[in-house]
Amino acid sequence: MRFASLGSGSEGNALVVEVKHTRIMLDCGFGLRETASRLAGKALQPDDIDAIVITHEHGDHIGGAARFARKYKVPLWMTHGTFSVFRRQCEQLPEVQLFDSHQNFSIGDIALTPFPVPHDAREPAQFVFSDGVHRLGVLTDAGASTAHIETMLSGCDALVLECNHDSELLKNSSYPPGLKKRIAGLFGHLDNQAAAALLAKLDTSRLQHLIAAHLSKHNNTPALALGGLAGVLRCTPDWLDYAKQEDGFCWRQLT
Repeated sequence: MRFASLGSGSEGNALVVEVKHTRIMLDCGFGLRETASRLAGKALQPDDIDAIVITHEHGDHIGGAARFARKYKVPLWMTHGTFSVFRRQCEQLPEVQLFDSHQNFSIGDIALTPFPVPHDAREPAQFVFSDGVHRLGVLTDAGASTAHIETMLSGCDALVLECNHDSELLKNSSYPPGLKKRIAGLFGHLDNQAAAALLAKLDTSRLQHLIAAHLSKHNNTPALALGGLAGVLRCTPDWLDYAKQEDGFCWRQLT
């Protein structure tokens, strides 16, 4: 199993997971041309993608999904709640598959375990991907941790973990009060401290890769995000990495 990000942040998100001959793109928040360009940066072509799995209906996660699926005849997977919001854009797509956020399913060689998260969307889900030996946990766009989230992410071989903002930077930012309240709320985004607290509750004994994701361009810094996570793992921050908005992160292999 290997995985790479095409970009992560409020301007667009996409992550590719590969097992043997199966490649899944988690979210597609970029336009057609931009998605193709970012795939090329990871030595992939659009035709290499076997399915797109959507976490929720916000534009930075689903904005380019329908056009990509239509042009390249790729199945689109989403929860019933996400479909209820996105139904019109799904017209004339080659294939739309709906899944329950509590029910495991498989796409080719990849097993997916979805789990619900608190976020201001209709039925948001995040995922653990598995090749039968290794587990990759992905958690972004969650306002708070839950016992179920911690159970799902415990014992993973790799984690892509939201560190959206620093609470003090957000508090003192120029954002409108309503936006600050949304971001920091229980259905918003994890801050650095909350992400570190979540990590501290997990079994990290198998962890090969930990990558901070969905960092705010205005209300966070890589140093703040990685410093908090490194403190939990008692490692140096350079053992960790973060997903950039511009080009995500390079391929990571699980062995």
